[in-house]
Amino acid sequence: MTTTTFVLVAGAFTGPHVWEGVAACLAAAGAVVHTPALTSGPDADLEMHIADLLAVVDSVDSVDTAARRDVVLVGHDYGIHPVIGAADRRAGRVSRVVYLDSGLPQDGVPALAAVPDQELRRRVENASGEGELAPPAHDEWERLGSTAGVPGAALDRLTALAVPQPLGTLLQPLRLTGAAAALPATGVLCTGNGRSIELVEAMVRMGDPALQVLAGPQMTFFELATGHWPMLSAPDELADVLLRAAAGEGRRLETAQDDGPQHLRPFLLDVPDVSDASDVSRERIGNVDFYLPAGPDDEDPAPAVVIVHGGPVPAAARPTPREWPSLTGYARYAAGEGVVGVTFDHRLHDVTDYGRAAEDIAAAVALVREHPRVDADRVALWFFSGSGLMTADWLAAPPAWLRCLAATYPILAPLPNWGMGGGDGDAGSRFRPTAAVAGAGGLPIVLTRVGLEMAEIAATVEEFLAAAGKCGADVEVIDVPHGHHGFETRDADDEASREAVHRAMRAVLDRLA
Repeated sequence: MTTTTFVLVAGAFTGPHVWEGVAACLAAAGAVVHTPALTSGPDADLEMHIADLLAVVDSVDSVDTAARRDVVLVGHDYGIHPVIGAADRRAGRVSRVVYLDSGLPQDGVPALAAVPDQELRRRVENASGEGELAPPAHDEWERLGSTAGVPGAALDRLTALAVPQPLGTLLQPLRLTGAAAALPATGVLCTGNGRSIELVEAMVRMGDPALQVLAGPQMTFFELATGHWPMLSAPDELADVLLRAAAGEGRRLETAQDDGPQHLRPFLLDVPDVSDASDVSRERIGNVDFYLPAGPDDEDPAPAVVIVHGGPVPAAARPTPREWPSLTGYARYAAGEGVVGVTFDHRLHDVTDYGRAAEDIAAAVALVREHPRVDADRVALWFFSGSGLMTADWLAAPPAWLRCLAATYPILAPLPNWGMGGGDGDAGSRFRPTAAVAGAGGLPIVLTRVGLEMAEIAATVEEFLAAAGKCGADVEVIDVPHGHHGFETRDADDEASREAVHRAMRAVLDRLA
């Protein structure tokens, strides 16, 4: 007879009390449950927390092989770091690791790198490395992850029982041998916190080497329609998922692509090619590519459409976004219509990079406006996907030369797990298009919305449109009913998708005329 033993490890500032409902459900199903309290105090570090878990794993009875227990380690939030450390050192005793709405720890990387709250990161980095970090106040838990679904009484109790987090647990690098990488694993994603299987699949397809393990045969996934604290918001559902995970159930990622990664497939329209015999030429200046319409260099300058790629995109991704078919397709289309099309690379490699990516956009726009073939007073900016947050800079106070702002399947508010809470001085308070649109005045906005958008992204678009409607902003919405995120290379056979690109381009060019 095999009995499953669950070791449930809580995240930062919390403790065993958060697991009470889940533990009761698991025990009722016949499982053995441990909810260890990790070492506290200003001198505690990650190695001490790993040792705490090793003691639990070693205590599981393994003498009688007929009654040997399968040990499933479950790590929520910060808790995944000591869990992986313990699994790496007891790989032969652990049957599965469960990543509960957590990051993916890497060898040599401290847990601080996975903390979503950027202000909290700065506080830890500016500390001496010793001591403790005070727990969140009642209204600050949202900065660590969505509290959607958590009852008010449970949030009150979470705050009342919160404990300081030793700085050493966040700053000490995790050391791994690689033994844990071969263990069966399950990711439990909380969609209310901005995580979904579809989003993870899209990230894996981008080619980041660190994420390829997620597509391995040992990895399964579940989704829970709740926020970052499912043990408080959906304990029964979480317990059911953990039991199913222990049994090897769950969905595997669909990343196999016979015709190549989706973002590198051909553009859905026939647009002018770049060649000596074509009506379009390309000029590269630094990280900016100009797609120029045919004509002598001394003819009247033409308007420009600046394409801003989305992200975050891994820094090692090749080709870089300025050469992706979906983006060069728009630029070549514009050039074929007598307008300068522009693509460029910016440094949005992580959700913490919005500030420097915004600087890159401003620098690229300045370079474009200085180009002799560009009419500096007639420029459109066209944002895609994750770059949508950076529309806020241009919506809040549009310059006179900005004749149109376009956004295609944009993310228009930080997703909950991005840690951009929006406090004073926080990046989240700057990159809020929903608030910035009140300053747009008469700036024309062309927004392309896809009908098969990820729910967490679609919600940000609807929030933006509601705000734009209240302030009377000039927004033209182009719907792609059967379009996916990245439809230009994903839905090439859909006539409505092709027509949507034509409509969006016509709308932008009309406002540049």
